[in-house]
Order: sequence, then C-alpha cells, then structure tokens
Amino acid sequence: MALSGKLIGYVEISKSGDVFHDLLRHKPHDMVAIAPDKVHDCELHEGERGAVGSVNTWHYTTHEGKKKTSKQIIESVNEENHTIVLKVIGGELVDGQYKSFTNTFHVEPKGDGQVATWTFEFEKVDTSVPYPTVEMDYLCHLIKDLDAHNHAK
Repeated sequence: MALSGKLIGYVEISKSGDVFHDLLRHKPHDMVAIAPDKVHDCELHEGERGAVGSVNTWHYTTHEGKKKTSKQIIESVNEENHTIVLKVIGGELVDGQYKSFTNTFHVEPKGDGQVATWTFEFEKVDTSVPYPTVEMDYLCHLIKDLDAHNHAK
C-alpha cells in the first residue's frame, strides 16, 4: 500500500467561484456564521488575512462530532481560476497521521454552472493511516452548506 496519495472531491455549486474564494481567503468568520455546526473559528497567527504566507488555525467539528483543528499556511493563490493552496502545518492531520498534507481548492466552469474541487495531496506516516475520506466528505458538505446559504440570499 502506497504512503503517498491524492484524493479529489467535486461539488457542483450555483454561485461563482469568487464567492467561495473570498470566504476561504478573506471572510472565514462568515463561514462560522453560516455553518456554526461545522466551523467554529479561524484564528490568524501570522501575516495578512488571505495573503500568501499567512498562517491560520481552523477550529471545526467533523460530521462524526469530533472537534479538531487544522493549522495551515497559504502557499499560493490564483485569483483568475479561484485557486488557493493550503499546506497543513499543525493539528490532528499532521500530528501522527500524515508527514505532509496539502489542500487545494479551486472552482471551474461546468456547463451552465460551476464545480468546486478539493484536492488533497498527502504522505501517510505508515500504512495503518486511512485515506482522508472523512476530511474530504466534511469539506464537500461544507461547500454544499455554503452554496445553499448563498443560493438562499
């Protein structure tokens, strides 16, 4: 069994990519208000909110009811295709499970709509560590909740 892997999740959305890109980068506290059962806080530790090199810690509860944290640094941003690359540098994912873990979020057109895509690239510490399907499910459900909220506006 391979220690390195890649997992991709897709969610069809009704809003344009800039709405999600803006929430993730510049307005994470709006996500707390929209989905308080999933996202509890986003602390800024270093840098300017949303800027490359800034460090944030997300506090969240999985759909299994587990409270977790994920400390991330923004590695790169592409405004044109609404891409943000986040490297996980702290929290449960990298404390004993994964040697490295990177999330990439982007939005692309699909027919008359848009598709939000999460891509995880990771290296597990050993073969007993499961693929991060629980985390992918969580983020895909979060995007659906955010889209439903924005659609209702």
